[in-house]
Amino acid sequence: MTALRERTFGVVSVEDRGSLSGLEFVRGLASGTLPLNTMARTLQYDIVEASEGKVSVSANPSSEFLNPEGTVHGGFVATLLDTCMGLAIRSMIAKGSGSTTLEFKISMMRPVTADMGLVRAEGSVLTCGRRVGTAEGRLMDGKGKLIAHGTTTCLIFDRQ
Repeated sequence: MTALRERTFGVVSVEDRGSLSGLEFVRGLASGTLPLNTMARTLQYDIVEASEGKVSVSANPSSEFLNPEGTVHGGFVATLLDTCMGLAIRSMIAKGSGSTTLEFKISMMRPVTADMGLVRAEGSVLTCGRRVGTAEGRLMDGKGKLIAHGTTTCLIFDRQ
């Protein structure tokens, strides 16, 4: 099973981002009506589910992402968790607003290997206010075994 469907990649214009609620934006990424960012193409991940306060991302780790130890680089794991957690918060914000990661922390429970198959990162909002949102994320293998988990804090801002 591959992580990426036929997709377009790029950046959604500032005008288009501002005209959509956060949930509309994230659902557009998941459905393919909006392009995924180019990092998704590079790391071969896909936004596979989006609802209010929850976003899932999947990817196939490959030998293209190995660190010197021969396991998949932690930056791959960090990107999947940052993406699902940040987009979960994004799904909660109003039209005309944006969000960005202020900080995140991840803990690796076991190594990711190039032959482990599809992995899934699930982000869930913990709190979301007018200016700050927090979320948690979990990265699991195909059998549902926890690989890594994390938390994030995101800044929410007006685009006007």
